[in-house]
Amino acid sequence: MPHLQLALLLGMTVALGPLALDAYLPAFPNIADDLNISHSHVGLTLSAYVTTLGLAQLAGGPLSDRYGRKPVLFGGLLVFAFGAVMVSLADTLSAMVFWRIAQGIGGAFCAVSVPAIVRDQVSGQDAARLFGLIGLIMFIAPAAAPSLGALMLALGEWHWIFLLLAGYAVFMLLALNMALFPKLKPRPRSNTPLKTLVTNYLLVLRHATTMRFVGIQVLCFSTMLLFITHSSFIYQEWYGLSNGTFAILFAANIAFMAALNLINRPLLRRFSSAVLVRAQVIMQCLALVALVITVWAGGPLWLVATCIIVAIGSQGGIVPNNMANAMEFFPHLSGTAAALLGASQFTIAGAISTASSVFGSQSLLTISLSMLACSTGAVILALGAPGAVARATTAVR
Repeated sequence: MPHLQLALLLGMTVALGPLALDAYLPAFPNIADDLNISHSHVGLTLSAYVTTLGLAQLAGGPLSDRYGRKPVLFGGLLVFAFGAVMVSLADTLSAMVFWRIAQGIGGAFCAVSVPAIVRDQVSGQDAARLFGLIGLIMFIAPAAAPSLGALMLALGEWHWIFLLLAGYAVFMLLALNMALFPKLKPRPRSNTPLKTLVTNYLLVLRHATTMRFVGIQVLCFSTMLLFITHSSFIYQEWYGLSNGTFAILFAANIAFMAALNLINRPLLRRFSSAVLVRAQVIMQCLALVALVITVWAGGPLWLVATCIIVAIGSQGGIVPNNMANAMEFFPHLSGTAAALLGASQFTIAGAISTASSVFGSQSLLTISLSMLACSTGAVILALGAPGAVARATTAVR
């Protein structure tokens, strides 16, 4: 199957996660007023989704290794769509959190299937390039998501945003059934006992190099999720910007991600993906140091926004290179490896995001310092990573 077509379909699939995260961000004030809750408590619905998105991958990954990518992916799309419809009908915070958790379960089964399908088809630097192409395509979703949310608010109410998400999930199910799975090269079905599927996690956990890259992914994603969780507060409450201006500034983060992603592809011909990860993680950390200094000194909005755009946009180079490195050593357990990567990323980042919403003081300086702390941890791990990741010489069962 041509890589462009594969990347297009998988990019549109994995875009479901960013859409579910970002599309309703402009509606936070509306949801808070409608449900009679504080602005920060609306962030709990985002944290609940992200945490579930991580934990449920621990089940989805081994199940996809055992029963195949298609049933797990399609089941996830159906659960996600149903959860989205029920969120649109929620009239209390508890109901909204419950159905966002259901959405997270469906989203997890989708999220874990995409990197597993990539690893089924390609490996090494080819995998990094394909992950990069998928990322470039899926960047459209988070860039457009706040604008779509603002449009839904202009046309009706916040409930419409979740009905739009449900419709997108159903559309992807039909598109994948017709255009993707009939063209994938066959993957032998595993007869591995379910007990072994659980113990296979130990193989990944014991692989020191893989776990280092998992740690980098977790901390960099935590940096981004802290911003996403508090982005509405930063721009709409702290600086008093409109929905439209907020959407433009949010889209600027994605535009910078896409630019770095495009630059990353030719760089892969000269440098290993591990070397590029190190450089891009350091760039993200330096941008956050500048952000903390700017906020502490009371700098202007344009400088604060610039630092945020560079820091969050760095994900465009970090994610595809880091995922290829983390997945490289497990060609026969790609679902399990992807599940551990995704579960660690979303669960830990979700916990950090929840803690910042519940226990953290709502100020731009504390949010900036929290982002910098996560990024500094990623730099420490990246500096100790190997300069190049060689392909595994022995098969992992």
